[in-house]
Amino acid sequence: MIDLRPVAHPIGKIVSALGAGMALPMAVDLWHGDPHWVVFLQCGLLTMVLGLLTAVATRTASETLNIQQAFLITSGLWAVLPVFGALPFILGAPNASISDAYFEAMSGVTTTGTTAFPVLDGLPKGTHLWRAILQWSGGLGIVVVAMVFMPVMKVGGMQFFRSEGFDTLGKVLPRAGEIAAEMTRIYVMLTAACTLTYIMLGMSGFDAVVHALATCSTGGFSNYDASFGAYLGGPEWAACVFMILASIPFIRMVQAMRGNFVPLYQDKQIHAYLRWVFYACAIIVIYRLIYMQQDKHPVELVRETVFNTISTFSGTGFASTDMMAWGHLPFAVLIVVGLIGGCTGSTGCSVKVFRYLVLFQAVRAQVRRMHSPSRVYPLRYEGRPLSKDVVNSVMAFFTLFMLTFGLLIVALSLSGLHPKTALTAAWTAIANVGPAWGPEITANGSISEFPTSAKWLMILGMYLGRLELVSVLVLLMPRFWRP
Repeated sequence: MIDLRPVAHPIGKIVSALGAGMALPMAVDLWHGDPHWVVFLQCGLLTMVLGLLTAVATRTASETLNIQQAFLITSGLWAVLPVFGALPFILGAPNASISDAYFEAMSGVTTTGTTAFPVLDGLPKGTHLWRAILQWSGGLGIVVVAMVFMPVMKVGGMQFFRSEGFDTLGKVLPRAGEIAAEMTRIYVMLTAACTLTYIMLGMSGFDAVVHALATCSTGGFSNYDASFGAYLGGPEWAACVFMILASIPFIRMVQAMRGNFVPLYQDKQIHAYLRWVFYACAIIVIYRLIYMQQDKHPVELVRETVFNTISTFSGTGFASTDMMAWGHLPFAVLIVVGLIGGCTGSTGCSVKVFRYLVLFQAVRAQVRRMHSPSRVYPLRYEGRPLSKDVVNSVMAFFTLFMLTFGLLIVALSLSGLHPKTALTAAWTAIANVGPAWGPEITANGSISEFPTSAKWLMILGMYLGRLELVSVLVLLMPRFWRP
């Protein structure tokens, strides 16, 4: 029998912290005289009490985790937090259904950024802030999970980063506290810098905070139906910088803050990510300049393209224009970059750059073996050998990711969605990207008109995608539950 106390104890603490976080939107609504503050007070107290009771009841739990408990704490946390995160949406504005409220909370915690609310303009400010807080918390959480648990669980080749993840399974809980402190410091500094930059570029204080929380988490929730279209110009360029920073490994920023800049400069993931971002932006800009009829100034066209492409690549999901009007090639490029995502150990989403680099190396080695079967082609990454275990894990992840993506498209089509909508909805869910396109998508990018079954399918896709599939699907194996 698996001892669930070491799993429930940290989840209880985090749930109570989430309840305490509801004091911020409560204070905002109270300041603006909005009676919705009572909802946050009630939900905050309920969440804190339940979280604390769970933590106290399991306070005798061991500080060591076995591999089964590591899987359970990771998958359990992302299933439980949206339950409590959805409470303010169910009990107060916008008085959402259970499906819509849980979808919104899951979209926030997984930093997907797709909304189920038909209208965003006019919602209480506290609700907008709460949506942003959910994303910001989810972004920090996934960085910690990527550095603490996934290397231990050997999910998708993450064991390669075990030495950088302050390794040791036996002391994973206390070490997780140290890692969380380091990452939180960087995360807070990045968010504060982003907020101040937005304010200096003309955003109101509240809008700057909401958009900074969504930018640094690569989440993409905006408090406007027009998304980032409400702030064209300088804020778009600033957002590009911070979306890129949020998409590179946070461990590199920690090392840089300690005075060691060499790993940051030499990281192959960062080099590849920046290079691919440039290629994607260049392809779309050139295509739009040559083949599309444009009534925009070239500088405006470049800014618009760069912002929306980086937003999609990083998985943030902000939009400042209708990207479907760009043509078929740009649409294809956006789909591809959304399936790449950011770097490992960042708030970025999707498959991650590291896995593509390993995949390319493995394919190149296989092609060379076909030409010279007797030669040995060792795989290396940043001077370190890639073990067969890492390569096999990456290949398994790719196979599982694409298979799940395809099954999700079919399932969404069977729910009644238009094929184009089903494709982009599956893409945005499994890759945690944010935008979706199709006849059923509303003007503000909402999926509010989707059938309930389609919303729950997307919830499952977001959940699986954010936790990188294997860490959830392994729970379905009877063998996992054996002592």
